[in-house]
Amino acid sequence: MFDTITVQTDERGVAHLTLARADKHNAMNAQMIGELTRAAKMLGEDDAVRVVVLDALGKSFCAGGDLGWMKDQMAASPTERAAGARELATMLGALNTLPKPLIGRVQGQAFGGGIGMMSVCDIAIGVKDLKFGLTETRLGLIPATISPYVIKRMGEAKARRVMMSARIFDSAEAVELGLLARAVSADELDEAIEAEVKPYLNVAPRAVAKTKRLIRGQGGDITQAQIDASIDALVEAWEDTEAKDGINAFFAKEKPPWVG
Repeated sequence: MFDTITVQTDERGVAHLTLARADKHNAMNAQMIGELTRAAKMLGEDDAVRVVVLDALGKSFCAGGDLGWMKDQMAASPTERAAGARELATMLGALNTLPKPLIGRVQGQAFGGGIGMMSVCDIAIGVKDLKFGLTETRLGLIPATISPYVIKRMGEAKARRVMMSARIFDSAEAVELGLLARAVSADELDEAIEAEVKPYLNVAPRAVAKTKRLIRGQGGDITQAQIDASIDALVEAWEDTEAKDGINAFFAKEKPPWVG
């Protein structure tokens, strides 16, 4: 059913939605984006599923967008670019509105879109001393479609600290920014995730879904207008010569022109 992710549900109704492109640091390409959207729908409609754990194989949680996929988007027509951006936005929205608790198990580093994946979780717990970053501007790109979720999670003031500069920060700062609820040692991670899972097995599933929907609404839900604006911003960034220069420099293993 899936090639870039796996979905496994145990007898308790705990589903593990696992990013499985470990050789590519779980960077998201068109196939993974589509499969995540389908998996979110499938898990949301499965009454046997009580809680979903979003995790990953390999050393990285998610390195963001696959640069080959980004290069393809820049070479595509404007209509195709907009469709690609909308598919990414749709996937993030599907995970954000999943009518089940979504717990992020962050075992490795996360950059760019990987920060977006953390931000759509109801709670994320990670390992100490990991590295994180919203690194899009290094490539002449912008953290566009993830921005509604990242800013919602961090708040504007904290987002300004890390979204523009592309600087790398550690697990302790990720906790301060609100991306992680806690940072634990690697050998404590599974125990910490289980401690978050267990309470959900003793509460009414439909009441949980209704409460999650209520929280999103009371806190000011992300609007379609915001999502559309993020799509337009990403398409605009893909069309800018800075993005072409940045990605071409990355593949050529050269410095882009703005690096002194």
